[in-house]
Amino acid sequence: MRVKLVRRALAGLSLSLLGACSMAPDYQPPQIAAPQAYKEMAGWTQATPMDAAPRGPWWSMFGDPVLDDLETRAESASPTLAAALARYDQARAVARVEASDLIPTVGVGADGSRQRVSGNRFQGNGTAQTYNDYSVGAALDYELDLWGRIRNSVKAAQADAQANEADLAAARLSLQAAVADAYARLRGLDAQADLLHRTVEAFDRAYRLTDTRHEGGIASGIDVNRARTTLSNAKARISAVANERAATEHELAALTGAVASDFSIAPKVQPLGAPEVPAGAPSTLLQRRPDVAAAERRMFAMNARIGVARAAFFPSLTLGLSGGWQATHGELLTTPNSVWGLGPLAAALTLFDGGRRKAQVKLSRADYEEQAASYRTTVLGAFREVEDGIAALRHLSVQLVDQRDAAQAAQRTSDLAFTRYRDGASDYLEVVTAQTDALDAQSALLSAEIARMRASIALVKAIGGSTSPA
Repeated sequence: MRVKLVRRALAGLSLSLLGACSMAPDYQPPQIAAPQAYKEMAGWTQATPMDAAPRGPWWSMFGDPVLDDLETRAESASPTLAAALARYDQARAVARVEASDLIPTVGVGADGSRQRVSGNRFQGNGTAQTYNDYSVGAALDYELDLWGRIRNSVKAAQADAQANEADLAAARLSLQAAVADAYARLRGLDAQADLLHRTVEAFDRAYRLTDTRHEGGIASGIDVNRARTTLSNAKARISAVANERAATEHELAALTGAVASDFSIAPKVQPLGAPEVPAGAPSTLLQRRPDVAAAERRMFAMNARIGVARAAFFPSLTLGLSGGWQATHGELLTTPNSVWGLGPLAAALTLFDGGRRKAQVKLSRADYEEQAASYRTTVLGAFREVEDGIAALRHLSVQLVDQRDAAQAAQRTSDLAFTRYRDGASDYLEVVTAQTDALDAQSALLSAEIARMRASIALVKAIGGSTSPA
């Protein structure tokens, strides 16, 4: 008899779950049409899904072992990344907590006591009795999720965990890009320092020549002071670059989780070339950007929480089930001593709450609208960043050609001016002007090369980390 009742209870539970409904609105993310091609770059075609494609190590395109080592150290020791990972672990734990409500709560217990009851008790026989009371058993408690409150809470928590996973990917990509960008600036400063040291040597030779000519009565004191001013200005720029390099090195230490006092990178002059970064097709961007994925998952979570709020207008149903053994003497776990209970089947419904539930539904809908707007903002920002990156690379490539011509022409002018001055064909003002122009042109060329390298890094970040064409 007991087995039949339990079977009927479980069958009824299954039917109620099958007939359960969800109060959450049908989820439809905002439709943002991706263009066929980026405006700043022609020739791209429609893409195939790439959400599972690897996003690194994209920095290997620079072919620099020092950068490779820095990225590895940042991955393993960055406190920023560790914090993002901890937030993801927290969200996963919350999701597991919410999911536990889908499963009945089962508890076990046992107790024993010795009691004496009065003989004058109700329905007593006038004789006091002393006896032992032992019991052991289990109890089950389960909320029937007829209106989808629990299931929508679980969906929302799982979506939050997925959003935090995407946040972790975004934090990792941002960290990688920050390390690469700082390293590019560091090598650019090394190149600037090398240029300035070579320039100071040239200026010093010019100064000594001018001073010698002055002592021989050929050059004026004005020429000597001009040469000294140019030389000292170049030396001052070396100190400024050294200070900026130290700050950039300290920035890299923090990014890689190292103490600045124990961290150093040897200066090195190397080519500052930037490889081509295939941006892929616009249709892949929404599949690759982790921040877009995070915004979409949070929008889904808010949509599910609307269902949680709406389910509060319906009664909650809770089923209890218990069973075990009870005896006052003899063997406890023998069959005649078994007990069981089906129920209670409890229902609860709030009839009046001063508008709290209505306000909660409105709040949930407003939260969803906010997340939907945030999603659209993130998508539009993603397209803008890619277009900015493509435009920057294209324009900087043209700028580099012109700036390189300018630097070469300025250097030839400086050499000719110095030769004319040495031969007595011009005054030193012409040399100072030409030398200053040459230094500025060469420094501008290095700045453009660094800017193009940084633009490549920014474009990799903008497209979600991959350098593989669609």
